[in-house]
Amino acid sequence: MVFDIEMIKKLYAELPGKVEATRKLLGRPLTLAEKILYAHLYAPTTSSYERGKSYVEFAPDRVAMQDATAQMALLQFMTCGRDQVAVPSTVHCDHLIQAKTGAAVDLATAIDTNKEVYDFLASISDKYGIGFWKPGAGIIHQVVLENYAFPGGLMIGTDSHTPNAGGLGMLAIGVGGADAVDVMAGLPWELKMPKLIGVKLTGKLSGWASPKDVILRVAGILTVKGGTGCIVEYFGEGADSLSATGKGTICNMGAEIGATCSVFAYDTKMSDYLKITSRTEVAQLADGVKEHLRPDEAVYADPAKFYDQVIEINLDELEPYVNGPFTPDLAWPISKFAQAVKENNWPEKLEVALIGSCTNSSYEDISRSASLAKQAIDKDLEVHSEFTITPGSELVRYTIERDGLLNTFDQIGGVVLANACGPCIGQWARHIDDPNRKNSIITSFNRNFAKRNDGLASTHAFVASPEIVTALAIAGSLTFNPLTDKLKNKKGEEVKLDEPTGFELPPQGFDVKDAGYQAPAEDGSGVQVIVSPTSDRLQLLEAFSAWEGTDLKGLQLLIKAKGKCTTDHISMAGPWLKYRGHLDNISNNMLIGAINAFNDKTDTVKNQLTGEYGAVPATQRAYKAAKLGSVVVGDENYGEGSSREHAAMEPRHLGVRAILVKSFARIHETNLKKQGMLALTFNDKDDYEKIQEDDSIDILGLTDFVPGKPLTVVFNHKDGSKDSISVNHTYNEQQIEWFKAGGALNVIRAQFAAAKK
Repeated sequence: MVFDIEMIKKLYAELPGKVEATRKLLGRPLTLAEKILYAHLYAPTTSSYERGKSYVEFAPDRVAMQDATAQMALLQFMTCGRDQVAVPSTVHCDHLIQAKTGAAVDLATAIDTNKEVYDFLASISDKYGIGFWKPGAGIIHQVVLENYAFPGGLMIGTDSHTPNAGGLGMLAIGVGGADAVDVMAGLPWELKMPKLIGVKLTGKLSGWASPKDVILRVAGILTVKGGTGCIVEYFGEGADSLSATGKGTICNMGAEIGATCSVFAYDTKMSDYLKITSRTEVAQLADGVKEHLRPDEAVYADPAKFYDQVIEINLDELEPYVNGPFTPDLAWPISKFAQAVKENNWPEKLEVALIGSCTNSSYEDISRSASLAKQAIDKDLEVHSEFTITPGSELVRYTIERDGLLNTFDQIGGVVLANACGPCIGQWARHIDDPNRKNSIITSFNRNFAKRNDGLASTHAFVASPEIVTALAIAGSLTFNPLTDKLKNKKGEEVKLDEPTGFELPPQGFDVKDAGYQAPAEDGSGVQVIVSPTSDRLQLLEAFSAWEGTDLKGLQLLIKAKGKCTTDHISMAGPWLKYRGHLDNISNNMLIGAINAFNDKTDTVKNQLTGEYGAVPATQRAYKAAKLGSVVVGDENYGEGSSREHAAMEPRHLGVRAILVKSFARIHETNLKKQGMLALTFNDKDDYEKIQEDDSIDILGLTDFVPGKPLTVVFNHKDGSKDSISVNHTYNEQQIEWFKAGGALNVIRAQFAAAKK
């Protein structure tokens, strides 16, 4: 089944003309990203946009939402006044399934435990014309790649790893739920025109090296913030040599460098993947406009003229990498990793190895890992680490079971988990003798912040390719290098693992009995969406109040966060996922993972009303009860990681008025703006040091709040002295209206109400 084929036909019919018009407008050859972006403008333009500066309104082709973020997005959408979504949209139930014992039992438990939420999502999807993928169908990004992604398209998704669809030549961008509401309501979606990073890939992968190693290397080069505000465009003969799913892996983990998204040019590998996933018609249409789905030849000839930054990687020379611990950009080539483990005193024993997830669960990934598992059987090797496999979709799971790959894993003690996110997002009931004991795990996932996978600060999590993860699982040690080292088998013989082998695509094609898709009602007007007023999982939203029209004075300092403060620190996942549809309940996790700069502790801040120390959410609730606003102060790249808008909605709900930091991650800054919050940055980053624990804070200049004009923040110290500093913002006129109205959703409601009069 080809979804939305008429929309794709229309896009391709208009693409040549739009690309040619853009080429004339810019007066030069075009990169692929530029072709797609300008072809998706919400309204025609007569002037070019400046990268990194111009705010641009786009018209995405589709919206995808996973179940944890879809709840809040759809709770917002149902208040905006529309009868149906304006663009093709889908919901995917993948986040709420906890990995505990195995696929069948875990899925059954999740369906029972989350029945209220699943029923809500199914009914609201039915009502508003949204495609619904049931629990067990698979992880959102894998399902999108298999069914919806297409070359040259533009989509947004309420998950930071939405860029996975770049593996099929699509610009796919992670956003907060409020952005999704805009697009589903038929309104323009705003984005600052991204800068462009070109990654030229030469040569061809061989041996132990895999597509995952490309992005692990890029993460080491660019760091977790090096791609912020940029689209990463991969090109060159090396790029064309990679499988479509391998390209997807690279684009998926581009979220870990802060990139807006990543993309590859359309080629035969993408065509092959489209055809084997029953989308031959899309491949044929794309073939007809292929030149417009790739950068212009002049871009290949002199990339430095067209990209803001160019990186070159020779795939012939690329080593496998292992990244971590605690951050996905700490990159170690396998030849140097064992030494790093020893020098840093990281636990050498590997306790758990996990493959799969939205990043690495393709047939190619699983078949190459299975080839190593087969070697362990044939060479009489004992597998020394606990080993789990997470298929990305029911299509992949059914096919690898049919082809005997799951049986191979079973023979080495592997445990197959549900087709869901599971341990990758902290949905893992891990069994460990002492949760405080330092230990090591390795995954083929994308993210490895402290506590990310199992909630344990003592766990050292590393990220690698499925092949390397499987090899290290067999060895049971982080210091094993499968390229050079030997292992002793059960007979005491020394044996060496051969290079992994596998198939890009299943030789017998894909197969599945029930993919898990549920189409919406033709007419959803009679569908009832029920939310119990006594539910602790779901809560109807109330509009946030508008700005009072004055400067903000006498604000309390809630917390001065020190060091890395990701969305996992601001609004943890794991057990808190069950409250993603209940704003008040989930607000009880607000900033409980952030480190207080004044005492180096988490979830312990000074209550200015009592002078006592207590939990961050409870302290903020006390301020809210006393009708006192507050300020959160943070460090660099504040809000990196997930797209979850709860990290912005929770402080807004509890009465925080401003977030003042050294720098923001892109999605989080946008989420704050959408919720009517002030997202401010220090003009002088050293001013972070001036803030004292007992300060009250004034924010001045709001009565003349305009784009490009700094505001003034005054820190009133306990001893009567003051520090007055200049702070910057990136608000444009529309975003200032969001602030004044109390949030973007209030503006949308007013617009639809006015249109119906």
